[in-house]
Amino acid sequence: MKRALIVTDVQNDFCEGGSLPVDGGARVAADIGTVLRAWAAGGPGAPAYDHVVATKDHHVDPGDHWAREPDYAESWPVHCKVGTDGEAFHPNLDPQPFDAIFLKGEHAAAYSGFEGRTVDGRALADWLKAHDVGAVDVCGIATDYCVRATTLDAVRSGFDTRLLLGLCAGVDPETTAAAVAEMEAAGAHLG
Repeated sequence: MKRALIVTDVQNDFCEGGSLPVDGGARVAADIGTVLRAWAAGGPGAPAYDHVVATKDHHVDPGDHWAREPDYAESWPVHCKVGTDGEAFHPNLDPQPFDAIFLKGEHAAAYSGFEGRTVDGRALADWLKAHDVGAVDVCGIATDYCVRATTLDAVRSGFDTRLLLGLCAGVDPETTAAAVAEMEAAGAHLG
């Protein structure tokens, strides 16, 4: 069975200094970057992935998802706006190794990477299945939002799913702990 790494939303706006920062985001970007460099170099001890892919928040006009006075539950400050530096991958994360990038949320709220599509319109689940992937590892930002949604959808889509908790950053300790418990209860393994 082939295994893929899904890197979730490691973007400038979700790291320190961004419009919707998560503490530890830049560190997670650097740590994932280290994993990707080892994977790309291959050799003994390299991570055993057949593919590495990424998701990105990619907002054009997501309607009520953006608000002047966000409630930080259903509405948020402007973030990951297409054409801005905030939408770009964090500089600690070199996107060169990615086999595909899945963009989500152009005109509506989107949390799960499984809502995303490549620029040529391929959905994440379809892409993984076309590449004979049966197992996925999920990492990125934020544990209690987009990582949670992506992990739960990976399980629902039938993938053997592992959450790489050490390569994630969460918004709030309480909601992160609740999200981890929910992902485990749904069938995700912790790695």
